[in-house]
Amino acid sequence: MTQSRANHTEVGVEQHSLAQSIVLHLLPGVLITLFYFATAPVAGELGLPSVTALFAAIAVILIPFELGYLLYNGWKRNGSFSLQRTVLFREHMPWWLYAVLGLPVFAWMGVVFMIIAAPLNTIFIDRLFTWVPDWFFVFGRTEQLAQYSKSALAITAVLNLIFNGIAGPVVEELYFRGYLLPRLSRLKGWAPLINTLLFSLYHFFTPWQNLTRILAFGPMVYAVWWKQNIYLGIILHCAGNTVGAIGMLALVFASK
Repeated sequence: MTQSRANHTEVGVEQHSLAQSIVLHLLPGVLITLFYFATAPVAGELGLPSVTALFAAIAVILIPFELGYLLYNGWKRNGSFSLQRTVLFREHMPWWLYAVLGLPVFAWMGVVFMIIAAPLNTIFIDRLFTWVPDWFFVFGRTEQLAQYSKSALAITAVLNLIFNGIAGPVVEELYFRGYLLPRLSRLKGWAPLINTLLFSLYHFFTPWQNLTRILAFGPMVYAVWWKQNIYLGIILHCAGNTVGAIGMLALVFASK
């Protein structure tokens, strides 16, 4: 067995205990949600949708915490702020394999988010989250957006594209799939499942979407695990979020 294919046992890479992994998966989500709770009223006072505060949380909490933690570990390992030996799963893949693996997974994500998500999320909202205030449904009740000015919606849509479409997913994939997933490799095939479940739960600000996220991201995480290639995850995660962000931009600029 070559060294590259032996990496599923992660020779020479420390393994996190289950408790440690749970904390590292969920802590940034707790911080993001607390920031969202604290700043959503401020966004409202500024005439912005509450979801704008969530995009701000990506810039202020998600990226500094997750990327900062990776760089901190890189400093401990390498003596410099480097991702080497910290962010793993960088195996080479020919360009055509990105298409062969990526297109079916991307199509599946599209089916989940565009067809399955709305009725499935509605079931959970109606049965478990009727007590949640309307402003907390960051994407779930888009009819609320009609009350905001076009400029406010444009600001929100641009922040969505930059932080939720590109910057956030890149950092999340480095952190969740490049750092946390390999450190569960002793669990073998259970590792990507646990990573997918915890990654979904980390979105405390949209708990009604947990099953949707698990269905959508599960195949992607297993593909990353199988090919030990985080770039596949980065491409798919960014592509999925960016399509939604571009759709929001189009709706805003097409409105009167």
